[in-house]
Amino acid sequence: MTIYNLTIGIVLFFLTHIVIWIQINGQFVWKWMEEHPIIMASFGMPISWLLIIATKHIVDAFDGQLWPGRFIGFALGMIVFAVLTSHFLHEGINSKTAVSLVLSLVLVLIQILWK
Repeated sequence: MTIYNLTIGIVLFFLTHIVIWIQINGQFVWKWMEEHPIIMASFGMPISWLLIIATKHIVDAFDGQLWPGRFIGFALGMIVFAVLTSHFLHEGINSKTAVSLVLSLVLVLIQILWK
């Protein structure tokens, strides 16, 4: 596993999940986004491109294996969603959500640390 590819992949997944959250849920936070859904939808192609690049880096980091990237991307998406939803929409993290987030973190750690 190369740390460089892993780091780049994780950072890109993390950033794209932030942008995805804003693209999809920004309509509930900012009036402008609610009024311009077509403009928000136009971010789909750059987001997809970044996800393709992120996946390539993760697959390279894990010697061609695709599954680790799927779990890492999913788990980071869960974590980003929980943090941004809590911050912007004030939906607190209850015990069920907290357990789910811990499990997401465990998924990432298993993929990175288990040889």
